[in-house]
Amino acid sequence: MALPSPHLDDRRFQQFVDDAKRYIQQRAPEWTDHNVSDPGITLVETVAHMADQIVYRLNRVPEKNHLAFLDLVGITLFPPTAARTDVTFWLSAPQEEAVTVPVGTEVATVRTETEEAVVFATERHLTVVPCRLEHLLVQHRGERPVERTHDLADGKDLLCFAEAPAPGDCMLLGLSAAVPHCAVALELDSRVDGVGVDPRQPPLVWEAWTADGWKPCEVDRDGTGGLNRPGEVVLHVPGGHVLSRNAGQEAGWLRCRVTEPLSGQPFYTTSPTVRSAEAFTIGGTTTAVHAETVYDEALGESTGLPGQRLRLAHAPVVGDDPPLLLQTAEHDGWVDWQVVPDFAASGPDDRHITLDATTGEIAFGPAVREPDGTLRQYGRVAPKGAPIRARRYRTGGGRAGNVARGAVQVLRTSIPYVSEVVNREAARGGVDGETVEEAKVRAPITLRAQERAVTLRDYEELARRAAPETARITCLEGEEDEHGAYAVRVLVVPQAVPDPGGRLRFEQLVPGDALLERITRHLDERRLIGTRLAVGPPYYQGVTVVATVHAFRGVDTDRVRREALDALYRHLDPLTGGADGTGWPFGRPVQSGEVFAVLQRVPGVELVDEVVLHPADPLTGKRGEPTDRIDLSRPSLVFSFDHRVRVIGDGA
Repeated sequence: MALPSPHLDDRRFQQFVDDAKRYIQQRAPEWTDHNVSDPGITLVETVAHMADQIVYRLNRVPEKNHLAFLDLVGITLFPPTAARTDVTFWLSAPQEEAVTVPVGTEVATVRTETEEAVVFATERHLTVVPCRLEHLLVQHRGERPVERTHDLADGKDLLCFAEAPAPGDCMLLGLSAAVPHCAVALELDSRVDGVGVDPRQPPLVWEAWTADGWKPCEVDRDGTGGLNRPGEVVLHVPGGHVLSRNAGQEAGWLRCRVTEPLSGQPFYTTSPTVRSAEAFTIGGTTTAVHAETVYDEALGESTGLPGQRLRLAHAPVVGDDPPLLLQTAEHDGWVDWQVVPDFAASGPDDRHITLDATTGEIAFGPAVREPDGTLRQYGRVAPKGAPIRARRYRTGGGRAGNVARGAVQVLRTSIPYVSEVVNREAARGGVDGETVEEAKVRAPITLRAQERAVTLRDYEELARRAAPETARITCLEGEEDEHGAYAVRVLVVPQAVPDPGGRLRFEQLVPGDALLERITRHLDERRLIGTRLAVGPPYYQGVTVVATVHAFRGVDTDRVRREALDALYRHLDPLTGGADGTGWPFGRPVQSGEVFAVLQRVPGVELVDEVVLHPADPLTGKRGEPTDRIDLSRPSLVFSFDHRVRVIGDGA
């Protein structure tokens, strides 16, 4: 890391005064009144104050030089990034006409006495398209679909699948319109109960036909218990949903497909039936960003000189790609300018500008004098007197936008027929801007790496630069048997916001394909030839703690249980757990003795009686044999899974 800047003089005001008084005793012993009321002491304090200011400015010289060196080598502060989340707009009732949610619609969290509301704005246009059910097909595995719409209209009980269902059987529902990004409610009247499956975990998957084939739909709720009883199924249809032709009928197709049951999961003994079915649109989902959009901001006029600099009224700039749409008014109307990282490849006719996203400063291309005395223009110069405007940019961002799921509940922009709004997943990606101290630490690493990945530390730093919104990134040598020779394994832990109550869900810790692809592409351009890259998530070892504790007399045992569980989830957390609160270390084992200490510190706990650890599988929920130590491999992190704490109080 960077060397600390020395204090050239660490004395302060009071030390100057004390030194002067001691000097007075040596040189003028007859001066005995050293109280603050003495005029001479007043002069001493005045000079001491002036000396203190001089020393303060002198000690700022190394810092100023340090910042000047950072600027000289091109180190700039990273701007903040804005959090994003999918926001669902629910209709008050199904509508016959499409409901439009325009770009820039504002939604927010609930404002409290201690916290301001966090405002998000939608990034794309959303149309909630009405629909109805027009076709119902049944398709057995390996066979062609069969039209059963007329039987449904006659009120007959239709078998959804084959009489003895098999994985691959489908029930297809044809909607009157394609409903991309919409929430569709299916009201199904079933007359078969108890067909052998667990209604909480039926072996079914709902899918929608898109331009890329069948894509899964997110099931918001399933009131039918796996088609076991009459009820409503609410599906969130993916964005690529299109009209297509199936069995000679054109419709927006959804299907319910039977899947292979998980190990130990019950399966259908007979097919469920449907007597009536209806479909209608009840909402839609779009992406919202924690940033305010600024439109048509006037920045002044062009001077017609190279290197002109302007500053936006709002900073920092976050969000879009490009981050800024700048325009100048010329003879043929408003003309767009392109934001580039630098002017190295800019010619004299290229409409290029640079943007410092942290400060909001815009720079036009400079003119540089060549060794032969000629001037070379980097980037075009805007015509003199031409008005300049920022057509669009976003400002905001930061960690404050990382709100939990369900936190966005307020619709700040009124939209007809929309009754409520909610974010079904936590907002992620918000990162505060880089500080000067952080830049000082980063600068030596940047100078050493020079955009080339050689050591494991280089891979980590470059990966963080490619995806600053990630929570943790570590780099290990890849196993030759698994990844091949000369492999580098980059483990990525995404940013995750706990649900209310401080609990993380396992799916929150799985990085998305887009994030992994971005990191892989960035590192692939900078790796050494012959080095293999393996970018992915770590292995998460589930851990279940089963403990028995005794509470002090008169203490609320329910409160002790809640706080004990909170302490366990907080300590065994891959993001904020561990001894130092920065996340459980990779490969560190979990021991029962450590858990004893965590529980003993819980307020109200008098005695920790027993602690047992169980290895667990977060996907299947299965727990292993009890033990007092769970070892983790090097690329592994701990994950808290269903802790159990028994509290013994007065009545026990």
